[in-house]
Amino acid sequence: MELEKLRYFYAAARHEHITRGAEEMHVAQPALTKSIKQLEAELGVPLFEKKGRNIHLTEFGKSLKERLDKILPEIDEIPKEMEKLKGQESKTIKLNILAATNFVISTIVQFQKKHHDCVIDFVQNELKSDCDIGIYTNGVSRLKSNSVLKRCVKEERIYLAVPANSEYAKLDSVDLTEVRHEKFVMLSGSRAFRTICDKLCTIAGFLPNILFESDSPSAVHNIISTGSGIAFWPEYSWGTLKNKNVKLLPIKNPECQRELIIELNKKDVQSKYAEEFYDFLTEKI
Repeated sequence: MELEKLRYFYAAARHEHITRGAEEMHVAQPALTKSIKQLEAELGVPLFEKKGRNIHLTEFGKSLKERLDKILPEIDEIPKEMEKLKGQESKTIKLNILAATNFVISTIVQFQKKHHDCVIDFVQNELKSDCDIGIYTNGVSRLKSNSVLKRCVKEERIYLAVPANSEYAKLDSVDLTEVRHEKFVMLSGSRAFRTICDKLCTIAGFLPNILFESDSPSAVHNIISTGSGIAFWPEYSWGTLKNKNVKLLPIKNPECQRELIIELNKKDVQSKYAEEFYDFLTEKI
């Protein structure tokens, strides 16, 4: 059923007059009449009946007009809605944050103070590849974007968080072998950072003795802040640790770092803020 035929019928139905309906639709009268006849044939019911020189809606025609009273105005609003969504889309930055979550979110807050109309829509999904910007680390499997406009790779240092009242807090740096018998606070094995931490311990020749583990970084932060156990602490991902109960130590052996990768992807509909936020984010690292 063609929308044009419904519009032609509706114009004639509103006036109950073929000539006036044709004038409203800016078409010739025969064209309007033919369209209505085709619609009646398609529906299998008469929509108008003649009474003298005038036409009137049949019960079928009245029913169809009542439906179109609601439907056509909604259809007419679609272009306006699409234009509105287009405007919102241009202000929305879509992020896929697979690493450095705390750092990225704090940067978002700073950026939105500058651009109040900017909307941030972020996911944490390794299978999603249609975002404006992707933030991830080496070792994270993900769907790669077909076209990368800009790519920034930064080395993220991994520190060891130790209780401030421990003997380690007196050191300027630490060798992992020195803490092999200590109890560790860790993210659970489902997290990419945990895989890196286990690998570092293996390189140092031991398996970590786990005091506490959780899938929630915030829960791990809270345990660390009490000064219980020791933990690996990624520089950008978890930010500066401001807690008098804990000290961050550089790890001198093995080399403890990972790559933090930020990509600006090419999209058919690109947020007008995407590149500016990418530059803002990479400058903060």
